[in-house]
Amino acid sequence: MKLHILGICGTFMGGIAALARELGHEVEGSDSNVYPPMSTQLEALGIALKSGYLASHIDDDTDQVIVGNALSRGNPAIEHVLDQRVAYISGPQWLGEQLLGTRQVLAVAGTHGKTTTTSLLAWLLQSAGVEPGFLIGGVPGNFALSAQLGKGAPFVIEADEYDTAFFDKRSKFVHYRPSIAILNNLEFDHADIFPDLAAIQRQFHHLVRIVPGNGLLIVNAEDANLAEVLKMGCWSRVETFGIDGGDWRARLLEADGSEFEVSYRDVLIGTIRWPLLGRHNVMNALAALAAAHAAGVDAAGLLPAFAEFRSVKRRMERIVEHDGVVVYDDFAHHPTAIETTLAGLRAKVGSARIIVALEPRSNSMRLGAHADQLAPSLAAADRVYFLQRPELPWDAQKVIAALDGRAQAVADVDSMLALLREEVQPGDQIVFMSNGGFESAPRRFAHMLAS
Repeated sequence: MKLHILGICGTFMGGIAALARELGHEVEGSDSNVYPPMSTQLEALGIALKSGYLASHIDDDTDQVIVGNALSRGNPAIEHVLDQRVAYISGPQWLGEQLLGTRQVLAVAGTHGKTTTTSLLAWLLQSAGVEPGFLIGGVPGNFALSAQLGKGAPFVIEADEYDTAFFDKRSKFVHYRPSIAILNNLEFDHADIFPDLAAIQRQFHHLVRIVPGNGLLIVNAEDANLAEVLKMGCWSRVETFGIDGGDWRARLLEADGSEFEVSYRDVLIGTIRWPLLGRHNVMNALAALAAAHAAGVDAAGLLPAFAEFRSVKRRMERIVEHDGVVVYDDFAHHPTAIETTLAGLRAKVGSARIIVALEPRSNSMRLGAHADQLAPSLAAADRVYFLQRPELPWDAQKVIAALDGRAQAVADVDSMLALLREEVQPGDQIVFMSNGGFESAPRRFAHMLAS
C-alpha cells in the first residue's frame, strides 16, 4: 500500500512512518518544515520527504493519507484529500488498527515524563532480551530509531492526551487499548484544547475505561488528580508507585536522585544507580520498573540496566562543558517540569550558579495559562533570561518582578545569547528550556563558548 503522511517530521508521525515502512508499505510524506532529527531518520530509511503542504505532493496513486494532528481545515493538502475523496485516517487510529491489536500494549500516559518513561521501559525490556516494539515521541539514546516493530509480544507506546486529528477530537491514547497502562501524573496543560483540568481528567478516564479487567493500571500514588480519575470508576487491577507511598517505593540515597533503593510491597529489591537526576526521574524509574515487571520480567534482574540508560534527546541533554561552564538543552513545557528539573540540578551542583534561558513555547505557555506558576518554578535558578518575543500575547513583567531582580526579559534570541556570553563565569550551569526549536540557541551558545 502506498501511504502519504501529512506532518511526517513530527516525532510521533515520523515514528508511524518508520513502522509503516518496516511493515512493507511504500511511504512518503509532507511537512511544513522538513527538519532534523526526524528528517535525518526518515531519509536514512529511504522515505521521500516533501516540504510544504501542497496538493501536488499527494500522488494520484496514493492509497491512503495518514493525517497528523497539527493539520486543520483550510490546509491545502487537507482540502485536496477531502475534495478528491482520498482515503484518510489519523496516525493513532492507523496504529491501533494495523499493529497494536495483536500486541501486548504497554502505554505510558501523563502530563510529564512520558517520553523518558517510554524510552526507559523499552530499554528495560530490551535489556532483558524481550526485543519489544515501541514508538517514542523523541530521539532515544539507547536505540537507533524512535520506533521499531520488535520481535517480542510487548509494544511500548507514548500515550499522549492531546487530540487525535482535525476530525477526531478524542485523545490519541484511546486508540491504543493497552493491557498495561502507566498513569504517571496529571496536571492542567494543553490550554488550547482543554478548558480546564476536569476536561483532561475525563480523557484520562476514557483511557481507564478501555484497560481490560485482567489488565493493570500503574498509578502515581502521590497524585490527587489521578486519584479523582480512579474514583470515576475503575475495572482493572491497580498498582501504585511513589517515594512517599505506594506498592513500588524508592528511598533516595543521593539527594539528586542518582542513587536510590527500590522496594515492592515492603520487600527490598535492590539499588539503582543511574545518570539521570531529580525526584521526577525517580518516579519515572519506578513506573517503568513496575510495568516491565507486569510484562513478566524479573524486577531485580533489571536494576543493572538503569546504569546504561541514556535519556531522550533534549531532556536535560548535556551539550558541552567548556572552561567549567556546562550547557544543557531541556524540553521544558510546563512549570512543574521546570521546577523538578532545576531541583534535581541544584541537588547535584550545590552552590554553583544556575542560569536559565527560557522560551515560553508550548501552547499553554504562550497563552499565559501557566503565568502564575512560572516564577515559583524558577526558584532554584540564580539568573533567568526570559524570551519575550513581540508576538507573545501576555506581559511577562509580572513573572520578572516576582523573581526579585534575578530575571530579565529579552526580545530576541540574539540579544539573549549576547547577554549570556557577557555574564557567564567558570562553574556556571546554563540551562536552555523550551519545547520548540529555540533557534538552535543551546548549540549556538556552545559554539560561542568554544570560539
